[in-house]
Amino acid sequence: MEQAIKDEEQTKKSIYTVGGIAALIAALLFRKNIGSEFVMYREFGIIDWGPSPTPVTAEEWFTLLQDNVLLGLTLLDFFDIINYCLVSLVFITLYYVLRSTNEDYMTIALISGLIGVAVYFASNQAFSLLSLSNQYAAASIGQKATILTAGEALLAIHNPGSVYQGTGIYLSHFLVSLSGLIIAIVMFQSSIFSKPTAYAGIIANGFVMGHFILLIIAPQMTFLPYLIASPALLIWYVLISRKLYEFNSVKMEKGLLPRVIIVTAFVIYILIPFLLIFL
Repeated sequence: MEQAIKDEEQTKKSIYTVGGIAALIAALLFRKNIGSEFVMYREFGIIDWGPSPTPVTAEEWFTLLQDNVLLGLTLLDFFDIINYCLVSLVFITLYYVLRSTNEDYMTIALISGLIGVAVYFASNQAFSLLSLSNQYAAASIGQKATILTAGEALLAIHNPGSVYQGTGIYLSHFLVSLSGLIIAIVMFQSSIFSKPTAYAGIIANGFVMGHFILLIIAPQMTFLPYLIASPALLIWYVLISRKLYEFNSVKMEKGLLPRVIIVTAFVIYILIPFLLIFL
């Protein structure tokens, strides 16, 4: 009996550790919409480097991927794939933590989030386009037309350079954001997470849901919800990570959270642009 209790506690600690690390990495490194933020910085004149406008046709994407593969994959939202892997782990952990508060809501949130992630994996065409771009670079003139046609077919599913995306991209964004919003509401109902954590999650995921309204009434402004949601989402993940570490009896030392935010700002605004420019 005593051994069973110890094993259960060890399992809990492992779950909290995995979820906490995943949330922190999702906030610090592999953040969602890094490509969209790069485009926004360029449009606002914060940076004057990179393709302008963003590639739209298959040939334009192939050229960018050959010139700068890291930037091309970034603009094709490759890092969102990693982010969604991490978010899946966070959602599973939060289900384990919050199911006692509202198991029905958390079950809906978990299923919605995991389906959204799976749909995104099937919809993101970054690596497929990279493969075609390599084939295009080595192809004869006669073969290039066929490869361009295949590229356009992939871009019909996922093309970040277009105002409108494929159905799968919209469905995945909606399901993952809905999941995050439900989880944040359950956080608000519980006594486990602080109210600031719940508010950060509600603001972040709520504004992302606003993307779909702007898509109908003002499609050229669809970047705005993500611009507002990004800081709140970053804070939400950091606060989740801190709480999960506290569950694991690993207290964050005083003053660590501000340092985490400073490191995050460095990674976002200095390190990632540097890598995009020089690699």
